[in-house]
Amino acid sequence: MNSAILVTGGAGFIGSSYVRRLLSSRVPGRTAVTVLDKLTYAGSLARLHAVRDHPDLTFVQGDVCDAPLVDTLARRHDQIVHFAAESHVDRSIADGGSFTRTNVLGTQVLLDAALRHDVRTFVHVSTDEVYGSLPHGAAKETDVLRPSSPYAASKAASDLIALAHHHTHGLDVRVTRCSNNFGPHQHPEKLIPRFLARLLSGATVPLYGDGRYERDWLHVDDHVRALELVRLSGRPGEIYNIGGGTSLSNLELTHRLLALCGAGPERIEHVENRKGHDRRYAVDHGKITTELGYRPRVDFTAALADTAQWYGRHADWWRPLLAAA
Repeated sequence: MNSAILVTGGAGFIGSSYVRRLLSSRVPGRTAVTVLDKLTYAGSLARLHAVRDHPDLTFVQGDVCDAPLVDTLARRHDQIVHFAAESHVDRSIADGGSFTRTNVLGTQVLLDAALRHDVRTFVHVSTDEVYGSLPHGAAKETDVLRPSSPYAASKAASDLIALAHHHTHGLDVRVTRCSNNFGPHQHPEKLIPRFLARLLSGATVPLYGDGRYERDWLHVDDHVRALELVRLSGRPGEIYNIGGGTSLSNLELTHRLLALCGAGPERIEHVENRKGHDRRYAVDHGKITTELGYRPRVDFTAALADTAQWYGRHADWWRPLLAAA
């Protein structure tokens, strides 16, 4: 079946990886892809360079909160994959309002348009942070949401609004919640690229608190592969956790990055902890494994080394971003 897919936030780190995968795996003329991206500090057309001349790609610069624009685009598409979001926890602590606007209102605008124009499938991309900090175990899709940061709260709200449109209106909504992503082209406000960029620049790395804050790491290629499984074969109204299967404390991860950059522990600078820092995230991705056959394929150790090498080769890409981060 031919499809016309609207990808919001498609010039962001994860969204662009998804777009590249979508277009590289499709026969030209069978799947039209439109990227809608505001091109904030976190968006970059450079991430779409590999597919910029693809005949089935259209780029539109715009805001998901722009209802007339979103309505025009939704009318021409039968599926929406919604990445667009403010996503950096530190920024949400400083300015929660912009997160509520984009993540909550923007999602509502998209859902309204999807209903008006009978969009067939709406994939809403979310985060494991909606589950809050876990002392032990791994969060299941049925667990109560306990978001801690303004960012996580705004994503939890958007999840619930999206699911409500399935339960109330019958819209085919599928929600995904992923763990921490990493890979090439990630903005250096995030931990792995920020630490790599600073180490490659000869600077220290700022480690919050005691560094024993634990995260599950998911390579972006595994993430977008899982998203395609959900778009193509997921069930309406369902939530799917997407995990990477590699759980590390920030301190353990930092030591791995130091080793990859040939640096010693003296390059670690322990800094004051951020407000409300969640101790541990973990997701159980058994559901997507059982239902859709997803398993992480990317080896974490090899992928981390490849990521470090990519940042080493592309200082011209990240240096301006690091200076502004």
